[in-house]
Amino acid sequence: MFGGIVEGTGTILRSAAGPRGGRELAIRTPFDDVKLGDSIAVNGVCLTATSIEGTLVSMDVGPETLERTTLGRLGGGDVVNLERALAYGDRIGGHLVQGHVDAVGLIRSVSARDNAIDLWVDVPRELHRYVAPRGGVAVDGISLTVTDVDPRGFALSVIPHTWKVTNLATRGVGGGVNVEVDLIARYLARLLETRDPNGLSLEKLEALGYGSAGR
Repeated sequence: MFGGIVEGTGTILRSAAGPRGGRELAIRTPFDDVKLGDSIAVNGVCLTATSIEGTLVSMDVGPETLERTTLGRLGGGDVVNLERALAYGDRIGGHLVQGHVDAVGLIRSVSARDNAIDLWVDVPRELHRYVAPRGGVAVDGISLTVTDVDPRGFALSVIPHTWKVTNLATRGVGGGVNVEVDLIARYLARLLETRDPNGLSLEKLEALGYGSAGR
């Protein structure tokens, strides 16, 4: 589990074919204390450290993850957002992020203001139900607040500090970003989908004498 607060950026040194249709990423990180088996979010995707040489960390990416995220598009020299997994007791400065990307979004527009950079991101229609103004969303692993929605996607307002310490500045119109919707929104939607239609309702309560009809 992650908090959506990027700790630093890393640089892809190698992206090579891996076993069973996957890939192996070798990333120069800002971390000197990573251990084998540690979880690290790379552009919002939870990966496991499989090899460590100083600050050079290698991680395997499975074929399903390559299909669902932008990691398969990475090559040598590309800059990625990095966050190590939360430990119990850590502060959560953003919102809970699993590192399980829902879809790739496309940047529709980027515009700068005096104190913020505004982005519109287009996402598949099936994600729209999970996104609401002032709700949370993770974009390339960054916890951000949705400022607006429309039939194509959602808007974000990024403060200059976040723009500076992440890789967002390397993204342009048409660029792909990994999007993970809010965990709570996803579970609430699932709960509503699977609720028992024969369960309690206002009409049933009134029929049993608990509503206005029984007074």
